[in-house]
Amino acid sequence: MGLKSKNVLVPGSSTGIGLAIATALAAEGANVVLAARRGELVAAEAAKLPSAVGIEIDMNDDGAPAALVAEAEKAFGPVDVLVLNSGGPPPGTAADVDDEQVMAAVHQLLVQHQRLTSLVLPGMRERGWGRVVAVGSSGIQSPLPNLALSNIGRAGLAGYLKTLAAEVAADGVTVNMVLPGRIDTDRVASIDANAAKRSGRSAEDVRAESMASIPAGRYGSPDEFAAAVTFLAGTPASYITGEQLRCDGGMVRSY
Repeated sequence: MGLKSKNVLVPGSSTGIGLAIATALAAEGANVVLAARRGELVAAEAAKLPSAVGIEIDMNDDGAPAALVAEAEKAFGPVDVLVLNSGGPPPGTAADVDDEQVMAAVHQLLVQHQRLTSLVLPGMRERGWGRVVAVGSSGIQSPLPNLALSNIGRAGLAGYLKTLAAEVAADGVTVNMVLPGRIDTDRVASIDANAAKRSGRSAEDVRAESMASIPAGRYGSPDEFAAAVTFLAGTPASYITGEQLRCDGGMVRSY
C-alpha cells in the first residue's frame, strides 16, 4: 500500500476498531502511534507491533490534540496518516437530549477531530502527501434510532471533512471517511444491550434480529473494517478523496 516508513497516528486504539486499524497499518510497515485513556493497555498493544508507541491521553481534554501530535512527532516525526477515531456518546432520542449533551457530542466527534487535523495538515500539504481517514458511522447516511447524539456529532464531522477534501486535494492530501455498520465490538455489544433493556428482550434476540437485517447475515469484524481504512490510507487510493466508504455488509440500502 506504499505505507512503509510512513508515520501514522491512531487515537482510540487500545481496543476494537482503532486497535485493528493500528495493527493493519503496522503490518504495512508504517510507524504507528496508538493513543487512548488506558495507558497500560495501549502501551502493551503497541509493544506487540514492529514499530509503534502507545500514548496515554484523554481526547476529551481541550489540550489533548496538541499534546498528542507533539508526542507523535517526538516519537517518529511529522504525521503522514491521521486516523480520526473516538468512542461514541451515550444513546438517547433526539427529543430527550439537552444542550449540554449536544455540545459534549460535538466537542468529542467534531471539535477535537478538527483540532487534530489542523495540527498535522500544514505539514502534509507542504510535503505534498497526506491522508486523513475518519471512522464515521452508517448513521451519517441513515440516522440510527436512539443514537441522536452520535448522529448529530458525526454528521458535523462529515460536513467538515467533505469541505476540507476539496480544499487540499491539489496538495496531494486525501480526506475520506469509512462508515461502519454493525462491527463486532464492545461498543456494538453495549448498543445491543441497551436496545434489549428498552424492549424487554434478551441481548441475544436483539443481536439475532440485527444480523437478520443485514444482507451479509452477520456482523463485520474489526479486521475487515481496518482493511478498508488501510486501502484509503495507501498510495493506490491517491485519486479517491471526499468519499464515504460504507463497510456494513449491505445494511444501508441506499446508493
